Amino acid sequence: MNSEIKNLEPKAVWKNFADLNAVPRPSKKEERVIQFMVDFGNNLNLETMVDKVGNVIIRKPASAGMEDRKMIVMQSHLDMVHQKNADTDFDFDTEGIKMFVDGDWVKADGTTLGADNGLGVASIMAVLESTDIVHPAIEALFTIDEETGMTGAMGLEGGILRGEILLNLDTEEDDEIGMGCAGGVDITATRTYNEEDTPENTTAFQISITGLNGGHSGMDIIKGLGNANKIMNRLLFDGFTNFGLRVSEINGGSLRNAIPRESFATVVIDSISKEPFLFEIHELINSIKAEFATLEPNLAIELTPTETPNKVMDLGVQEGLIKSLYTALNGVYRMSPDIEGLVETSNNIARVIVKEGNIKIGCLTRSSSETNKWDLANSLRAAFELAGFNVEFSGSYPGWLPNVNSEILQTVTKLYEDLHGEKPNVAACHAGLECGILGQNYPNMDMVSFGPNIKGAHSPDERAQISSTQKYWKFLLEILKNTPIK
Repeated sequence: MNSEIKNLEPKAVWKNFADLNAVPRPSKKEERVIQFMVDFGNNLNLETMVDKVGNVIIRKPASAGMEDRKMIVMQSHLDMVHQKNADTDFDFDTEGIKMFVDGDWVKADGTTLGADNGLGVASIMAVLESTDIVHPAIEALFTIDEETGMTGAMGLEGGILRGEILLNLDTEEDDEIGMGCAGGVDITATRTYNEEDTPENTTAFQISITGLNGGHSGMDIIKGLGNANKIMNRLLFDGFTNFGLRVSEINGGSLRNAIPRESFATVVIDSISKEPFLFEIHELINSIKAEFATLEPNLAIELTPTETPNKVMDLGVQEGLIKSLYTALNGVYRMSPDIEGLVETSNNIARVIVKEGNIKIGCLTRSSSETNKWDLANSLRAAFELAGFNVEFSGSYPGWLPNVNSEILQTVTKLYEDLHGEKPNVAACHAGLECGILGQNYPNMDMVSFGPNIKGAHSPDERAQISSTQKYWKFLLEILKNTPIK
């Protein structure tokens, strides 16, 4: 299937994308893709180095006649989000992504595609290996672990990079030029509970929630898509409040930066209450499906009889869990007062695990306002601490403050208008680009972000548009050709 991808235009980009996607590259396990990039640079006889945290830097001199232009840092991240459909048999640690062409789109077979940020990486590789592209001196910066903590960007020390302009190739709308982004913080709530013997005369069910769209917990949070953890909690709350439902296990969501698509719970109910419970829970299921009929047409909520578990949660902790999850905000907290249509602050309840006496809840709070980021984080902390949880904040990273006077922003905006006869959407985004972090150690670096159309990032529905990639590639080459003079 991947040979078909290599023949797409621009071949220089798609060939490298296919080669990259043959290398397993989960976040926190980037050893193979780091070596892949080091070998790539060395085979081109270019200056290649790996910093102390694993970022790869490859330098290429300016093409003839471009020596007087400012050096450009071209930056993308090597890792990708690993999500797959429940019925897809795939091992991200050992297998390359299986891709295919569907009309104007490149898709993956039941998994995430890795276009986020693989197309950016492939574009930089194409520039590095080219012999006829006009460009200034290039520093290619391939960061690691962007998707699960941005530790690559955080670990990049000042003084390593020499470039004056940074092109971040990690935006997912081809008419957008990024000039700012949100920061974020991980919130983890944990506690233990006593397991009790399952009461006698009970009937057990597995509740499964599947078929949700999922998606990027920043860019897609404004859409109001279903969150499997919140939907599951509605069912558990109703069953507990009205019928004394007891929870044995919950396994909901996956990655902190992906809107949860699936959740599974094992519960028991008094056998005498089975029929009224099933009647009411199916009424609630129908109501939830009606609420999401437009946004989530494939939502499936099923109750399946199952073997009665030996243990259930103690009632006190169960009540605190269900009520704190009901209280905890999921979705948009505040819209930007300065930029129309931009989410300023949001939260994603990404992960809920209840098993063998331990509870873990993982959230990712995002905001372009540091003060509002911590306001929402503290609100969530309060909700969970009231229920007896221990709450930790980790992985906090800053946003990227817009600079309307940026020289490179003005340059690329004009180039876009000249190429397409219309103005681009110059905007900040509600996602965690690495620009804000890199700007801490490189405060004088002039930055913009752009990229091709990528839909459904962080979900198995991820797809990259072929025609848009052609548009983006032409735009990138024009920017390299018209880099400001030193």
